Amino acid sequence: MDRFTLLNKNIVVTGASSGIGKVCAIECAKMGAKIVLLGRNNERLLEVYDELNEVSNDNSKGKHLYYSIDLLDDLPSLATIIDEAVIKLGKIDGFIHAAGIEKTLPISVMKESDYGNILRVNTISGFDLAKVVSKKKNIAQKGSFVFVSSITAVIGRAGVVGYAASKGALVAGAKSMALELASKNINVNCISPGTILTPMMIRYLDSLPEEEKLKRIEGFPLGLGNPKDVANSAIFLLSDASKWITGQNIIVDGGYTAR
Repeated sequence: MDRFTLLNKNIVVTGASSGIGKVCAIECAKMGAKIVLLGRNNERLLEVYDELNEVSNDNSKGKHLYYSIDLLDDLPSLATIIDEAVIKLGKIDGFIHAAGIEKTLPISVMKESDYGNILRVNTISGFDLAKVVSKKKNIAQKGSFVFVSSITAVIGRAGVVGYAASKGALVAGAKSMALELASKNINVNCISPGTILTPMMIRYLDSLPEEEKLKRIEGFPLGLGNPKDVANSAIFLLSDASKWITGQNIIVDGGYTAR
C-alpha cells in the first residue's frame, strides 16, 4: 500500500487560483485527490480546474470543484461551500490553507485596517475553515489540516510586521488546534516556506537592484524554492504517511534558517 497517495481523498485548497495554492492543488490532483478549489479570481480558477482534469486519473477526473470566494469579505460563505462540496464529493479529508496577502511597509505607515485585513485573510479565514471542516457532518474518519505559514513566523524581517504576525499566529494556533482536534482524529500542521519562486515573487525580485537581488538569493544555501517544494510537503502531511505528526511547523527554506 502506498501511504503517500491521496487516492480517494477530498482536499480543499484556498488561494488556489495562483502561486503556491495553485501548484498544491495540481500536485495533489496528480496524487489522486479530488480537489475543492477556493480563490478570488473565477477566471483563473476555471483555468486551474481545467488543468486539474488534465493531470487527474480516472478516479478524480471531472470530479473537482471550484468556488470563487473573497476570504476578506465573505467568510460566512465558507460553510455553504463546504456543505455543497460534501454533498457532491463526500466528506472532506483535509485542506491546505494557502491563501494570503502581504504588505511590505514600515510600521510608521501601517494602518489598523492593514493589520486587520492581513490577519483576516492569512489567519482568521484558515481558522474559520478548520471550524467548518472539522464538524462531524463534514470531516472524514481521518483528517489533516495544513496551514501555509512562512519563515517570517520564526525569524525577523524588516517591513513585514503585519504579515509576520499573521503567519506566527498560524503556527501558534495550529499547536493548540492540534490538541483540541486530536480526539476527532485530525492532524493539524504548518509549513513555513522561505522565498518561493511564484510568478509574483519573480516579478518582485526582478524589480530589485541587482545587488539586493543577489543578496536575497545567496541567503539560501540550496537556492530559492519552487512551489512544488511546498506542495510535496503538503502532500506528505495530507497522506497517511504522516498520521503520527501533529502540532508541528515544517520549515521548507533551502537551509535559510539553519544559518
